[in-house]
Amino acid sequence: MPSQRVLRTGRKRPPVPEVRSPTVRRRELGTLLRALRLAQGLTVEQVAAQLLCSPSKVSRMETGQRGATARDIRDLCDLYGVTSPDERAQMTKLAAEGKQQGWWQPYELDYFATFVGLEEAATTIKMYQSTTIPGLLQTPDYVRAMSGVLVPEVSAERTEELVEVKRRRQGRLSAESPLPLSVILDEAVLHRAVGGPAAMAVQLDRLIEATRIYKVTIRVIPYSAGAHAAMDSTFTIMEFADPVPSVVYVEGLVGWIYIERPQDVARYEHVFDRLQDSALSSQDSIELIAKVSANYLREGVDAI
Repeated sequence: MPSQRVLRTGRKRPPVPEVRSPTVRRRELGTLLRALRLAQGLTVEQVAAQLLCSPSKVSRMETGQRGATARDIRDLCDLYGVTSPDERAQMTKLAAEGKQQGWWQPYELDYFATFVGLEEAATTIKMYQSTTIPGLLQTPDYVRAMSGVLVPEVSAERTEELVEVKRRRQGRLSAESPLPLSVILDEAVLHRAVGGPAAMAVQLDRLIEATRIYKVTIRVIPYSAGAHAAMDSTFTIMEFADPVPSVVYVEGLVGWIYIERPQDVARYEHVFDRLQDSALSSQDSIELIAKVSANYLREGVDAI
């Protein structure tokens, strides 16, 4: 993103330093703080009483929904008996990094900013989509077509900002340490002509190209598979380096959910494995995608 990019308000966008994802730094710190509290046998309410703050503040720090100040870290370390200068310094550093600005924050992504912050630091992503191409693989024209049906409606300028956000996100695939991405698609995704036949042909070719040049695998569940384990859901499983736990993101029209309990994450992992059993092999999936793309090209020629 150019450092002098103009915001929708007309103000020039200030340069944003590249930092480790503050979203994940907060989660990492929260995981450590929760482990320390449990080791002391304390409840959230007991810690809040000692710190003279609300239980929700303690809970939100532990879940990474809220950043911690240097004073918070000092008081919590004193309460939990953390005397090692190195441990205290590490937690203070995580708290500071959790307050930095990620590249995505000036884009005003609302609730989705959390997802992008997690995605930025994920070590592996696995996802199932039943209706749309995953954002990490969308072409600009696909993004524009999807933006055109958003409610409430978005301006052309905002649409181009969303295109840029997708482009920045896709940089993870070609980074020095490329993101391993495993995608399972319902066949219906291929046949929904988002943006029209010509745009969809380009989009499907993009999927094929991604499997050749990135650490991307794509498998398709064909119509012939019949019922499968996730017909009424879409989800994304994100894994991180220790000690940050995995998280599952589930999104719908009425909201979004981040699932973090280990037993719940394990359930989604199991469902993903079941979906792989229902899907075509990677090679057969690519052949199907290529076949549908060729059909779109023929439709485009016939329409001329």
